[in-house]
Amino acid sequence: MDRDRLPADAAEILRLESLLLKPEVRRDRRQVEDLLAEDFVEFGASGRTWSRDAILTELEIESYAPPVLEDFECRMLSPDVVLVTYRTVRTNIQNAERDEVVLRSSIWRHAERGWRLSFHQGTRASRGVSASGS
Repeated sequence: MDRDRLPADAAEILRLESLLLKPEVRRDRRQVEDLLAEDFVEFGASGRTWSRDAILTELEIESYAPPVLEDFECRMLSPDVVLVTYRTVRTNIQNAERDEVVLRSSIWRHAERGWRLSFHQGTRASRGVSASGS
């Protein structure tokens, strides 16, 4: 993949990351299986490490209020690998000063079937922290 394609690929990966934040997609095992690489691993904001099988099982039964995705950035690591960073904010209806902010990073690999998520990490943060480090 050449660098001229990055904006189109970044838009596609933003679309895929956004899908993974939708409750109806998260509960649909087949849709999530199509998005995750066979060797997928997640280091969750909870501190837990998730395998592909474990996260597929968990997402089917979770109770989930989708967050807002902010500060999305996409960086090429190699011709077929991108690093995505962003932050999610979930509003605390009872106390806006206690919004849940999570810095997120994902590694996506392009393969025969398109982009697949290989790695994801969530790290809890405070409201003013940016995913880009600035």
